[in-house]
Amino acid sequence: MLMYLFEQLLALEVALFGFITFRTIMAALTALLVSLTIGPMFIRYLTARKLGQPIREVGPQTHFDKAGTPTMGGALILISIVVATLLWADLANRYVWTVLFVTSAFGAIGFVDDYHKLKQNDSRGLTALAKYTLQSIAALAAALFLYFTADVPGATELLVPFFKDVAIPLGFGFVILTYFVIVGSSNAVNLTDGLDGLAIVPAVMVALGLGIFAYATGNTIFAEYLGFPYIPGAGEVAIFCAALAGAGLGFLWFNTYPAQVFMGDVGALSMGAALGLIAVIVRQELVFVLMAGIFVIETLSVIIQVISFKLTGRRVFRMAPIHHHFELKGWPEPKVIVRFWIISVMLVLISLATLKVR
Repeated sequence: MLMYLFEQLLALEVALFGFITFRTIMAALTALLVSLTIGPMFIRYLTARKLGQPIREVGPQTHFDKAGTPTMGGALILISIVVATLLWADLANRYVWTVLFVTSAFGAIGFVDDYHKLKQNDSRGLTALAKYTLQSIAALAAALFLYFTADVPGATELLVPFFKDVAIPLGFGFVILTYFVIVGSSNAVNLTDGLDGLAIVPAVMVALGLGIFAYATGNTIFAEYLGFPYIPGAGEVAIFCAALAGAGLGFLWFNTYPAQVFMGDVGALSMGAALGLIAVIVRQELVFVLMAGIFVIETLSVIIQVISFKLTGRRVFRMAPIHHHFELKGWPEPKVIVRFWIISVMLVLISLATLKVR
């Protein structure tokens, strides 16, 4: 939006606002400022409405004193992301609108889930069937749109990390893969969101990493140099990634231990879905598994726990997701959070190294 406005006002052939790099920086700053500005008012509103988080009775006892902390703070992230993206992104770009659609749709699902939890004072929220049905509809809509609007072969091929010329044509399998990446990523972030600030920093780091991939994939020179298929328009997704990172850092200001507000499903589901979709757009699904390793580990810990208990009646972990396991081992909550952050930074850096190791 602002790109068009300033080009018209200044009548420049090549305006500063036309550069993705500049608009990416401005999107991050805009989202950060929006989040920091409206955050206090938003928290006061949630507190006044008594929209406090119900705590699971089976959870660690240290969490019981968090009962009543305002939740649904993820709406603050969504507002900041949408405002920054609409201001700085190219609104003629189909990838931008696809990511905004998925983010908003999953945010709406999370909002309904959070509302049910608060209305019924029950931490379970929507039934699993209802939640996955709604997620599936949104994910399949995005997957089908990307499949039928793909304008280059590389847009639906699976790239294999570390190999320069290995790309597997997926055909309609692209739709299936996209569905699982979006829904899986959404729920993985949601499972990770159990401690103050635990999920938001890895989400910010992954968004920044994917933003670099998006810029390289949408740039003919960098794509050729790095051995990526050039995907026209993918570079604009970097602006959304920056907006997510800025909004996430702004939210962290209020969500850091001890949290003034919780993200809720409205934030976790939407951010996870957005990150998964971006990984699909830039054709880095396999690298995304490594980059988002914290989310993957948290999800696997739940799967392993459930399978083990059903088959043997025994639990592998003291409690799942795995961050609760370390809490019950005696790690203070801030120690668990910061150590998971460090691991996330390492995984993102390793993933970025695949840019060159091809």
